[in-house]
Amino acid sequence: MANSVYQINKGINQSIEFKGLKAQYIWYLGGGVVALLIVFAVMYIIGLPTYLCIGIIVAAGAFLVMKIYGMSNKYGEYGLMKALARKQVPRVIKSRSRKIFIGTKLKQS
Repeated sequence: MANSVYQINKGINQSIEFKGLKAQYIWYLGGGVVALLIVFAVMYIIGLPTYLCIGIIVAAGAFLVMKIYGMSNKYGEYGLMKALARKQVPRVIKSRSRKIFIGTKLKQS
C-alpha cells in the first residue's frame, strides 16, 4: 500500500465549473446548443440550402457562447439570480388612502 496514489478531491462544497463556466451557465449553454440543433433541423427540413443553415447556426452559436461566457464572468455563480430578483422589488410603494389602516386592531402582548 505504500506505493498507492490517491487523488484528493479539494473541491468539496464548491460549485461545478467547466472550462470557465460556473454553475447554471453550463445548463444554459447546453440548452442553447440543443435549441440550435433543433433550429438547424427545422431549417434543413423546410428546404433551405445546407450552407445557409450551417452559416446561420454557426453565427448564432458563436453569439450564444459569447453571451453565456460574458454572463458567467459578469455575474458569477449567484449574481444573475440576484440581479433578476432585484428587478422584481418595487422602488416605491404608494398608498393614496389610509383606509387599509383604519379599523385594524393591534394585538398587544
